[in-house]
Amino acid sequence: MKVYTVEEYKSLGKEPEILFWVGCAGSFDSRAQKITWALVKILHNAGIEFAVLGNDESCTGDPARRSGNEFVFQMLALQNIETLNMYNVNKIVTTCPHCFNTLKNEYPELGGNYDVVHHTQLIQQLINEKRISIEKGIFKGKKIVYHDSCYLGRINGIYEAPREILEELDGQLLEARRNASNGLCCGAGGAQMFKEEEPGDKKLNVERVEELLESNPDIIAVNCPYCTLMMDDGLKNKEKDEDVMVYDISELIVQANNW
Repeated sequence: MKVYTVEEYKSLGKEPEILFWVGCAGSFDSRAQKITWALVKILHNAGIEFAVLGNDESCTGDPARRSGNEFVFQMLALQNIETLNMYNVNKIVTTCPHCFNTLKNEYPELGGNYDVVHHTQLIQQLINEKRISIEKGIFKGKKIVYHDSCYLGRINGIYEAPREILEELDGQLLEARRNASNGLCCGAGGAQMFKEEEPGDKKLNVERVEELLESNPDIIAVNCPYCTLMMDDGLKNKEKDEDVMVYDISELIVQANNW
C-alpha cells in the first residue's frame, strides 16, 4: 500500500486532500505503527487523497513544552510551521490527541494556522457521508469499554465522535465509572510518558485499568497511542493481557471490515 509524501504528490502535479501527521509514536513505536497503518487503510478505502511529510516531519514539541522546555518547543514548532507553510498545507489529520492539541491550539500563536482534525472526527464524518461503512458480525456479543483520552476529551471537549463510531459496531458499548469530562488520565500526559512515577505514587495506568476492568470487558477502546501503550502495560500488571485486548478505534474499524 503506497503512501506518498507531500513532495511526491506535488511532483505528480496533484494536491493531497489532507495531510496525515503521523507523530513520533506512530512513526517509531511498533505498537503505535499498527494504528498508523489502520488509519492509512481507512483513508485508502474512503478514497481520500492524502500524503505525509515523511522525513520532513519533526516532533510537534508537545513533550518539551509539557516538561517545561519552552525553547525546544518553539524551535520545533517554528521548524514544522515553516515546513507546513512551504507545502501549503491547509488540513491535517492525526491519530495522536497530543499532536492534535498542539497543532490546533498552540501553533496559531506562532503563525501556524491549519484545519486540524483528530482521526475519530474524520472517521465519524466518513461514516456519516457514507464514504465508509462498518460491517457487522465480528464484535457481536463483545463488551467494549471506552477510555477518554485527556487531550481529546477534557482539553478539547471531543466526546461524541468516538462513541458514535463505537456504536456502529455490533458490540456492547460500556462506560467506565469515571468517563467523559470526569475521565481519568492513563498516566502518560504532561510528559509523564517519559519519566518514572514519583516515589510512593500508585501507577496511574494501573488504577485506570482497574476501573475499566470493573465492567468485565473483552476490549478496551482508545483514541490515543499513549493511552494504548499505558493500557497495555496496565493489563500486564494485572495479568489480564491475555483476556482483554486494547485497540485504537481505527483498528476496530479495520478489523470489522477485514481490510
